[in-house]
This record gives sequence, C-alpha cells and structure tokens, in this order.
Amino acid sequence: MAETTFRQALNDALFEEMRRDERVIILGEDVSGGAGGSSGERDASGGIFGVSKGLIFEFGEDRVIDTPISESAIIGAGAGAALAGLRPISEIMFADFVGVCMDQIYNQAAKFRYMFGGKASCPLVIRTAMGAGMNMGAQHSQTIYPILTGVPGLKIVVPSNAADAKGLLKTAIRDDDPVVFFEHKALYNRKADVPEGEHLVPFGEAAMPREGDDCTVVAIGRMVVFAEKAIDGLKESRITCDLIDPRTLSPLDTETIFESLEHTGRLVLVDESPPRCSAASDIAGIVASEAFDSLRAPIKLVTAPHAPVPFARELERAYMPGPGDIAAAIQELVRG
Repeated sequence: MAETTFRQALNDALFEEMRRDERVIILGEDVSGGAGGSSGERDASGGIFGVSKGLIFEFGEDRVIDTPISESAIIGAGAGAALAGLRPISEIMFADFVGVCMDQIYNQAAKFRYMFGGKASCPLVIRTAMGAGMNMGAQHSQTIYPILTGVPGLKIVVPSNAADAKGLLKTAIRDDDPVVFFEHKALYNRKADVPEGEHLVPFGEAAMPREGDDCTVVAIGRMVVFAEKAIDGLKESRITCDLIDPRTLSPLDTETIFESLEHTGRLVLVDESPPRCSAASDIAGIVASEAFDSLRAPIKLVTAPHAPVPFARELERAYMPGPGDIAAAIQELVRG
C-alpha cells in the first residue's frame, strides 16, 4: 500500500493502462498542455485539474490529443474512435457541460451495441469533474450522474476514494461499453492507501466501509466521506450503522443494500444531487418496490435542496448535505 491522492491515483491508472494497451488514447481540452510559450514546448498541464499531467511526454501527441473547446467534438470523436477499434478516454472539464454533447452520449454511444445488433462495441470512457464545495458557481458545481444513470447502455461510476478511483478507472478503460466516470472536484487532493501493482475494482459491487446494527446508510461520491464522519460521531450514542458505497450506479449492487436492510430495518440515503429524480430517490423507489418488508421505518433522504448550487461560500455550505445532517437523519430513524 502507498498513500496517494485521488488525483495521483487516476494519473497512475492512465499511465498504467496506456502502457498496457497501445489502443488507449486521451482526448480533451489541455490534456497535453498544448505548445505553450515562445519556446513552443509542451507544458503538460494535464487538463484543468492535472489528472492527465505528464502523459504527453511518454505517449506523444498521437495518443494524448488536445481538442478544440467543443464537447460535442470531444465525445463524438471518442465514440467514432471506439467504433474504429481504439479505446478512447474523452475528458469533459466539468460535468455541467454534458448538456452540450448529450446527443453524442445518450443517443449515439449508449445505443451503438443495441442498434448494430451486438456486432459493434463502444469502449469509450468519459471522464468528468463534478460537485459543489469549490465555489465554482451553479454552472460548474452540479452532480448530474442521476441524469445519465437513467440512460440504458451507459455504465455510471462514482468513486469516493483514491483506491477505488484507480481500480474503477482501470476497469472502465478495459470495459467494452461506454462508461461515464464522475470525479468529485473536492476529492482530488484527498489521500488514501492505494494497493500497488495491478488493482482492479469490479463494476456492480458495493463497498461497506462501516458496519453496524441500527441503520443502513447508502452514500454516493463525496457524501461517503461525510457519512463516515457522521457514523463515527454516533458511536458515543451507541448507534452503529452499515455504510454502503455503491461505487457504480449502473450497474447498481442492490443485493448488498437489501442484505444490509434486512439486518438493520432502517435506510438513510445520502446524495449531493437535488431530491427530485436523484440517485437517492431512485434507490428509495427500488427498495420500496423490492424490499419493503425489510423496512421498520420510513426511508430517509438527505440531499441538497431543489435549487441551483450557490456561489457564495456560506450559501454553498448550507446547500450541501453535511455530517450533521446525516447524523440527525440517522438519529431520527433510530430513536424514532
């Protein structure tokens, strides 16, 4: 094990997969840094958050490709390259910009295998940064994974720590179907122990970083970090919880959720997205339909309000669900 930041874990995964398979290419804005300055030399900025930093020096501009500022071109070129036999990674700077290339994602890449009768695959990875907490305003701070989770043909990945970020990205790159890989901006500098050498995390298998008897808590992305703090803080109150990190929303590991709920009987869903048509409401609907008999209390949702993400620091903090909100929801269910 080596302590590594979330950002570095992703960078390591990119280096390892590009060395392993020469078909892997990267497309995006400033992923190679362009020819900057009067010297004309590459600066290898590695995109706006530095995840692809340094790749250009080892793999060259034929495999690390700076693109125009056009999300539709980035995803369209990636989808075409995937059909032609490459394994492209298309980077969208902010998840909020997915609306500009929605046709290429949900109406093209997601449907190629189905439309071509299973004779074509589209091994495209779409990496994108999401989430509030960085004071980037309403157009750069959303968590839009619920929108794409509802699209058949897409696999949706939302890691919460550096180890999973590396293992899930490597799995995504090797997958033969389109994968949308969401990276929370506020997690890039967060460190965790990451296994050295080959490390793959399978899709559709949730993690359980905390175990307990009183409540099942399902948290997504950065909310896993907040849920851990909330659950750890409740130990003095003699309340213990199962904490489930789905890691992938499509496919979703419902079996782990159902098994935990059968034991605890109570469910708190924590999602940074607004409540309507969120991942939390989706999981709540599945549980209500398929595991209702396990419930001893109503399902509790802890989400952002149904409003745009504020820019002001104080308002943004109030907007986001925090450890205190999660702890209060757990206590309300358990103390009843």
